[in-house]
Amino acid sequence: MNAPLVKLQKEILETGLDAILISSISNIIFLTNYSGFSRDEREAYLLITKNKQYILTDGRYTDDVRKLIKDFELIEISSKLSAIEALNKLKAKYNLKKVGIEENDLKVNEHKALKKYLKNTQHFNNMHQIRSIKSDAEISKIEKACKLGDETFSFILKKIKSGISEKEIANEIEFFIKQHGGEISFSPIVAFGKNSAVPHHVPDNSRLIQGNIVLLDFGVKLNNYCSDMTRTVFFGKPTTEQKKMYEVVLKSQQKAIDLLMTNHSASKIDNVAREYIIAKGYPSIPHSLGHGIGIDVHELPHISPNTKDVLREGMVFSIEPGIYLPNLGGVRIEDLVILEKNGPRLLTHSPKNLIEI
Repeated sequence: MNAPLVKLQKEILETGLDAILISSISNIIFLTNYSGFSRDEREAYLLITKNKQYILTDGRYTDDVRKLIKDFELIEISSKLSAIEALNKLKAKYNLKKVGIEENDLKVNEHKALKKYLKNTQHFNNMHQIRSIKSDAEISKIEKACKLGDETFSFILKKIKSGISEKEIANEIEFFIKQHGGEISFSPIVAFGKNSAVPHHVPDNSRLIQGNIVLLDFGVKLNNYCSDMTRTVFFGKPTTEQKKMYEVVLKSQQKAIDLLMTNHSASKIDNVAREYIIAKGYPSIPHSLGHGIGIDVHELPHISPNTKDVLREGMVFSIEPGIYLPNLGGVRIEDLVILEKNGPRLLTHSPKNLIEI
């Protein structure tokens, strides 16, 4: 039986539940390693009891399920048997009284329908904690996604030239990733000049001119797992102020990574980078310092000022400080880090020396 399933069934025993209903696509991927279901429609559920597990889906997927998904018994949903009716039959078969559900994932009408048959449902949110500690196999997949991300950065540097637009660079990033067997894990952020002061700027038709900051934030999805990286480069010789911004952001990131050797409080990791930037006369980072990553590009842990999360061995997360000045532009540097027994290890390896193009 697969390791994620073993972890979840242990949770069922420890929480006193009779079963857990999994509805979110990311958690279905985690438990089955199958990513063929739509993220926009409800095409499958998993019902997992203490010693048995079912996948409920329709005839479009039955061949794939039988061939690719091990450890789960298939129940085919159709016009003659709805998912709710199938769950009601399983409830009767196993005398299920307390069933955990993912309330944050279900729509209101789905929740109402479930409550009609599964009277004693309880919110189950532990999947986020289970997924936050990555297995060796998961780490290997993230490393491969990061490797393709590094190759993408090397490629895109050669495409940066006068007059090219943000959209054109974003398209080049996406094309390169897809050409090499991956998908984008989110829409690339490409920002020139003052646009780089907007942390989540949407690439537009702005054209690159001499003296522009170029901020590139993109990620790869490979074998269901994501990477995420940001680099800031300069088109032409940076000004003294731009150089200072870059050096402060880079130093703040290094301070956070160094502190990981001795302190695993996520809020303190955030604080050491944030306070350094403020001490140098710049505004506080307008976003969290980092986030976990895996099947989704944003997972646990949260690395932010008020989080109570503790960073543990096996967690993979970003460290991404930034300075954003509306009249000048922004600088962000982001790497993925895994916390190992001997401390942090970088998974992204693109150069971070100040690059002039």
